[in-house]
Amino acid sequence: MFFRKSPTMPGAADALAGRATPIVALGEHAIFKRDMAAPAPDGIETALFGMGCFWGAERKFWELGDGIWLTAAGYAGGFTPNPTYEETCSGRTGHTEVVQVMYDPARMPFSRLLQTFWENHDPTQGMRQGNDVGTQYRSALFWTNPEQETEVLASKAAYEAALRKMGHGSITTEIGPSRPFYPAELYHQQYLHKNPGGYCGIGGTGVSCPVGLGH
Repeated sequence: MFFRKSPTMPGAADALAGRATPIVALGEHAIFKRDMAAPAPDGIETALFGMGCFWGAERKFWELGDGIWLTAAGYAGGFTPNPTYEETCSGRTGHTEVVQVMYDPARMPFSRLLQTFWENHDPTQGMRQGNDVGTQYRSALFWTNPEQETEVLASKAAYEAALRKMGHGSITTEIGPSRPFYPAELYHQQYLHKNPGGYCGIGGTGVSCPVGLGH
């Protein structure tokens, strides 16, 4: 996970071609013991969060526990369909490492996910996160419905104001509607559960996010 790649996004014409079929057949989630390939039940919502290395980011969300249906590590935000990890790390797919979070909004408010996202990485660093440098480590947040969009934009404004008060720069997080999500290889899924001593480069700014604090 210590690749240092160009911080410049490729264009669609320069991206790797990828492939038409998925390279990953997902199995059982190591924490929640659910079939990761099965359709989510009615009422379960989804969002994509990019916080740098997806190993540590996925752990932050599964640790929220009750109300989280599933988490999955993968790639989003680029051009190459069904990329491999090596292709993504080349900087030629345009993807960033993300965590797909499926949650029950009746038990886990979206604001809690946003607080977890903003507080557990540095969203001001551009095409890097700590020592992990490259387009695949950029901060990203993709919503899937209008209600999420409203909360995402409000949380960004609130957290950016809080960051500036503490001397940090502007938020560089890529924000927008949901993009195609491509699951990462099986060994990446729930990696830090399977490898408790594994690398985790995730780290926040120490600035509290003023959303979701009442939950």
